[in-house]
Amino acid sequence: MAKASGEAKLRAEADGCTRCPQLVASRSQVVFASGSIDAELMFVGEAPGATEDREGVPFVGASGRLLDDLLAGIGISRDEVYIANVLKCRPPDNRDPRADEIANCFEYLQRQVEIVEPTVVVTLGNFASKLLRNDDTAISTIRGRPEICQIGARTVWLLPVFHPAAALYRRPNLELLRDDFKLLPLLVSRGAPDQKQAASGSREAAGDAEASARPDSEDDPPQLDLF
Repeated sequence: MAKASGEAKLRAEADGCTRCPQLVASRSQVVFASGSIDAELMFVGEAPGATEDREGVPFVGASGRLLDDLLAGIGISRDEVYIANVLKCRPPDNRDPRADEIANCFEYLQRQVEIVEPTVVVTLGNFASKLLRNDDTAISTIRGRPEICQIGARTVWLLPVFHPAAALYRRPNLELLRDDFKLLPLLVSRGAPDQKQAASGSREAAGDAEASARPDSEDDPPQLDLF
């Protein structure tokens, strides 16, 4: 009940947010989140697109279908995870989020993590990964490498992966996404990191986490039906 009321209060606050005048003027609605507030897995993307802005739900359309299929491949449904974005409003013409907009919206994301208390946060693409890692390393370098990360008051396993949009038409990226998603049940099974562990030094744990989380089998799963 406390989680539900806390999330509802935060959602209402975000719905009335006017911190970014340009986004307020261009959005149809705030796209806050979807899924279970009791989820052990939380996914964080960049910002809503046109379909998300229209429907008010993150990750719908082609990228959303791919995300659903990737989850199904590890035996998880969308209803069991929590999905949010760095920005809650669609940038005009799908432009990149600006630094001031990211800063204005970051508090909402931190509070979402604190309310949901996930074990694992999966960052989808460069923007989410750079923000939550506080590091500019490209997603192509760090994808699939779990590490311990502090987000607000919550310490989590963080797993950077490619954004589903990057895999829709590039099979190599799709195969990498499949491999990275195989880590998720294993990371969840480890349980949340020690909540007293500081973020400093967390990347020393990343190597051990990656080695223990990587599945032994390299067999390719069945081809996904994206469309």
